[in-house]
Amino acid sequence: MYRQKRKYESRKKQQRSMTLTVAAVAALVPLAAACGSEQADDAGSDRVGAGGQRVTGVRWSIDSVTVDGTTHRAPDTAHVRIDDGGRAAGSTGCNSFSARADVQDEGDGDGDGRRVRLSDAMFTEKACARTPAGFEKSLGRALTTGPLTTKGEGERLTLTTADGDTVRLSRSEDVSLHGTEWVVDTPGQKGEKGRAVLTFDQDDETVSGRLPCNRVNAAATVSDGRITLSAPSTTRMMCEGSLMDAEKRLLGLFDSKVTYRIDQQTLTLTSEDGVTVRAVAAQ
Repeated sequence: MYRQKRKYESRKKQQRSMTLTVAAVAALVPLAAACGSEQADDAGSDRVGAGGQRVTGVRWSIDSVTVDGTTHRAPDTAHVRIDDGGRAAGSTGCNSFSARADVQDEGDGDGDGRRVRLSDAMFTEKACARTPAGFEKSLGRALTTGPLTTKGEGERLTLTTADGDTVRLSRSEDVSLHGTEWVVDTPGQKGEKGRAVLTFDQDDETVSGRLPCNRVNAAATVSDGRITLSAPSTTRMMCEGSLMDAEKRLLGLFDSKVTYRIDQQTLTLTSEDGVTVRAVAAQ
């Protein structure tokens, strides 16, 4: 009787697992291009596709999807990025998505035959007139027929199903420091509340924007990977404690030199005493 009960519970568990997996994949129509990620036991290594092309840590533009010989071009803003921690996030040019993404090693160990698997997807369901007809549907089909293998060539990556359908990606270029609206990763931010944004102006050699509470302006001279910031000029509003604490941390970057690094859509600022602040380019 005990064994029968265990078998019954095991069968129910498998059925629930299959239901959740199918639901996640169905919801993940646009995440098809989500390449791979780092496995939990290999989080420190570079995950690459065939030909030595890296899969994780790259912002990939989704170029097109081909199903049954018909190619659908992707919107210009369609993209996906797999972080080193195994999370995928991006946009179809209409709907945004996020999910877990795993890369399974296959073949000769140098990336050939690497397989991509997706799970636990969350996907918005907006209807957008500018999204090419059939694009999201075809993208979903390409990703839900089974594991995807990767093949890299230069700055491009192709994901291929067992049936030969393909999703083509290309590496997004680094955005410019100047003229970009940088949305700062602010602790305690909830929606627009506490949202900090900075913009560097090359002609005036200034930085201006919004801190978690107040507006800010300062001189900003850029040279050799460093930004020399003057003492800031700010408004004098008072906000709740968590926002003021976050603002104080950001103000600590001013009146000093900071190093900066841009990785595609991400800006990293590091102060002389080692404090790091990250920001992403506004979409």
